[in-house]
Amino acid sequence: MVEEKKKSESQSTMVDKIVVPGDVVLDLSKLSNQTIKLGDGLRQDCDSITVMKSGKLRFSKPNKYWVESSQKRYVPCVDDTVLGIVLDSKADNFLVDIKGPAVAFLPVLAFEGGTRRNIPKFEPGSLIYVRVVKGNMGMNPELSCTDAAEFGALKDGHMRLLSTPTCPVLEALGKKLSFEIAVGLNGRVWVNAEAPSTVILVANALLKSEPLTAVQQRIMVESLLQRVQ
Repeated sequence: MVEEKKKSESQSTMVDKIVVPGDVVLDLSKLSNQTIKLGDGLRQDCDSITVMKSGKLRFSKPNKYWVESSQKRYVPCVDDTVLGIVLDSKADNFLVDIKGPAVAFLPVLAFEGGTRRNIPKFEPGSLIYVRVVKGNMGMNPELSCTDAAEFGALKDGHMRLLSTPTCPVLEALGKKLSFEIAVGLNGRVWVNAEAPSTVILVANALLKSEPLTAVQQRIMVESLLQRVQ
């Protein structure tokens, strides 16, 4: 479940560090003018954001925090953006695998301007970029492709399983290369570019970045770029 509160410009100093249950990662009373969104492993207690499970505290621009743990199964939270694989099509819904405990469903009308006359066609195995709109325990998560132009089918490119890549890698690569990327909070990442060599380079950089610090990530990217110049 996502908790929201108007607060903050500064990030938590505990981002990318190991946290355990009970740790306070943000004091909302000291922050102002931003909406903080909480993902898996965090909760709001009055003006404190506290940890509910062990793992690494992660941050995604502009304002989302969550705890990344070693558990292999993704736990859907409202407003998470995820990469799903279409399993089947029904009269009213697409059935979608988002790596969660249950199959998710995407209503056929949950698209911008969606009507019965322009229902999209997804073959089983199609990769789609979607948003979680309902994620209650014990229920099949509900998905949507509304509110952002990038939601929908992801064609061509390359998809792999990763922990959510951190910003230093993407920022460093984006200064030198032209590519598209879709990052799912369920551990799936899609990369596409005109040149196949760019796709391979970006995918490898993301894979190698996982155990590295921000500084090490930038050094690694520079090394990879020098090899292809």
